Amino acid sequence: MDREQGRWAAAPRWWRQGPPWWNRWDGESTSRLPWRSTLPLTVFVLVGSNFASEAQAGERVALDPFARVLLIVGCALLLFRKRRPVLVAFGTALTAMLYLGAGYAYGPVFFTVALGFFSALVAGHRRAAWGAVAMLWAGHVLVGHWLYQWLPRSGDHAAPWGQEVVVAAWLAAIGAVAELTRVRREQWDKEREERAQAARRRADEERLRIARELHDVLAHSISVINVQAGVGLALLDSDPEQARTALTTIKSASKEALGEVRQVLDTLRTPGDAPRAPAPGLDRLPELVEQAASAGLTVDVEGKAPRLSPGADLAAFRIVQEALTNVVRHSGSRRARVRLEHGGGALRLRVDDDGPPTGTDAGGSGNGLAGMRERAAALGGTIEAGPRADGGFRVLAVLPLSDQERKEDDR
Repeated sequence: MDREQGRWAAAPRWWRQGPPWWNRWDGESTSRLPWRSTLPLTVFVLVGSNFASEAQAGERVALDPFARVLLIVGCALLLFRKRRPVLVAFGTALTAMLYLGAGYAYGPVFFTVALGFFSALVAGHRRAAWGAVAMLWAGHVLVGHWLYQWLPRSGDHAAPWGQEVVVAAWLAAIGAVAELTRVRREQWDKEREERAQAARRRADEERLRIARELHDVLAHSISVINVQAGVGLALLDSDPEQARTALTTIKSASKEALGEVRQVLDTLRTPGDAPRAPAPGLDRLPELVEQAASAGLTVDVEGKAPRLSPGADLAAFRIVQEALTNVVRHSGSRRARVRLEHGGGALRLRVDDDGPPTGTDAGGSGNGLAGMRERAAALGGTIEAGPRADGGFRVLAVLPLSDQERKEDDR
């Protein structure tokens, strides 16, 4: 299997994905008739049949107006090979059968049959395509071995069976090429659909990532703003100075939230460009502690994280941020502890508070824990969250370290 996949990967791109003209050729079926390809073929069939007639003079009947009408009708039918492939397959086979039955020269007339057969087969009408070819061959045998006595030229003898074998082999070769093309087209269509599905999955994953980022940024900042707005309203008359401090905190938190939202949305406006500012990581824990303090929550941080990749660093930061946001929203405790441990190839993030739960929501969406689990799962980690036996609440995240991070951790 690996060897076959290797051969497939080494194949030219056009063989794996289809030639560049394929989609344009296929697109003609519903928009317009394929004049540009049919007209040159008609000229080739008419001119080539004249040469064939001269080369077979004395053996076959010379071309006359009726022969040229049959050739033109067979070519004209090819204009509808996309819209009515079955009709075209039988129509071209019938006109070729009449042409050959009338004793005219063998030649390019078979190209009309081949293209009609090819179009029907590639369109998925296999039985009709092979039925049309079988009808042509059966008609040729019938004329060559029985009806020749009553058809031009007079004095003909029965056709040699070797000729029938040649005609059958020629038709079989056309069928083999058409079958191969049909299989390749199905593979191209399947691969095109798989690429489209992969692109849709990537788009969905990117939308989920952006939604998760916006949720984490806004939930934390709005929780701080909510708490400080309540403090400001409560102290507006009795302690204007403290109310001013609360409003200053609201301004700072909202400014920071706008900056992070702008950073996330910049990736939508300029896809592929590097972000203007680095993604946040655990090095910004002091800012989280300061923001939590402005919301009335004291945070103690223990331990130090190793050097992490940007994705892992961002996920760890957002998990701690969301955990502290949930403490501000839902816990009656005004103190929380963040502990960072690393060893055994994993980073452990633990956020504890002493509770009790307040039952308030503070404007949250309820997706915080789900977002944390998704971030951890994307890195191959886990999240455990639940009440502690002593009445508090704990969030424990275990994030595996990459090989490079493990080497630096061992140092």
